[in-house]
Amino acid sequence: MQLKRTYLFILGLMLLSSFAVIQQNETGNKIELLTAQTEFEVGTNIILKFSISEVEQPLLYCSNSYGSTVISSTLKNNTLEFYIPENITKKIGVVNWKLLNETNPLSGQFNINPKAEVATLETYIGPPSIEAGGTDYTMLVVIPTDSLDNPVPTNTLVKAKHQFLDSEETNDIYTKNLISWRNMYSKKESGRMLVSSESIGINSKEFTINVMPAIPTNFKIAATRPHNYADGNQITTFTTTIIKDKQNNVISDGTFVTFFITNSEGNILKTTGTTIDGIATSKIIHPDYEDSWSIKAYIDGMSESNNISLNYKQVIKDFDVEFLDQNRTITVGPLHSFMQQMIPDGLHVKLHIFKNEKHINTITKTSFNGYVNFKLKPAIYNNDTYNFSIETAGLLKEFKSKELW
Repeated sequence: MQLKRTYLFILGLMLLSSFAVIQQNETGNKIELLTAQTEFEVGTNIILKFSISEVEQPLLYCSNSYGSTVISSTLKNNTLEFYIPENITKKIGVVNWKLLNETNPLSGQFNINPKAEVATLETYIGPPSIEAGGTDYTMLVVIPTDSLDNPVPTNTLVKAKHQFLDSEETNDIYTKNLISWRNMYSKKESGRMLVSSESIGINSKEFTINVMPAIPTNFKIAATRPHNYADGNQITTFTTTIIKDKQNNVISDGTFVTFFITNSEGNILKTTGTTIDGIATSKIIHPDYEDSWSIKAYIDGMSESNNISLNYKQVIKDFDVEFLDQNRTITVGPLHSFMQQMIPDGLHVKLHIFKNEKHINTITKTSFNGYVNFKLKPAIYNNDTYNFSIETAGLLKEFKSKELW
């Protein structure tokens, strides 16, 4: 019985000594955070301090939105000091930290807040061209940043300024979600809008927005010509009125206008011009035979003109044809114009050649000094009987059974 009591007593002493050692170890390894501050201004020196009862220097793990790092400490009088590196202190946001200590791990976080100052203004604006009329707009985006390139605090005042024609306006906008922005609508008039911004005494550069005229409205056209004869030589000029948009702005220079011409046979001719000061001009040569034209102009997909008609009189009533040199030289002319003068050089004359009622060739030449000469070479046209027809200025003459020898 006495032996049993002695055994239990010894066992109890062993348990008490083990508990005392564990308690002593826990007390010896105790680490506490001494730094109570959790809000810091960007760019300042940040030191996290911990009290420690033993000569032990665990590492500190830090993480923010830009990355993670592990920091070593300095030990001064049982105090661990961790100096947060500049690549973290120069960026705003939340920083999470954790003490890498197995027996007594600690963790926490602190905030790095932006400075209430502006060093630069990052400014973006677009589109650079908008339409007049008050419905189209360009967006101004301003990002004020401090000297460390961090966005400034929320609700920082930004003044958006713009000048257009005789008016100047300033609007107050405030930063939110790191940026400030404003939609700048066009006016009814076209012109150039100058835009800038300002925040805490710092100004942006000047930006230019082109307020362009809106879609052109319908317009009218007119034609001028030196005479109404179909001489194939003179020029007819088509001109539009001043083309404007629905706000009465003159449309932009360089707007493409197409003039469609429908002749009496239903064929369509086309000539084009571009606007200068709202007016488009285009030219086309007169026909070389009697014809009637119907003209209408379009700005593709946007507007159209009225319809005008022009008539051209026949100038060549008749022409002479002479066969020479065994009928191998055919002379057409003289070709007279409306005052009996020689037709200007360049009138087309066509010679159609037939053999046994079959068309074998067409030769086209242009007049010179009122005449056209065709020469039929023996190497091409053998001695035989041919039919000919000559066509010019809308007239046609036929010659049957002409023998070449």
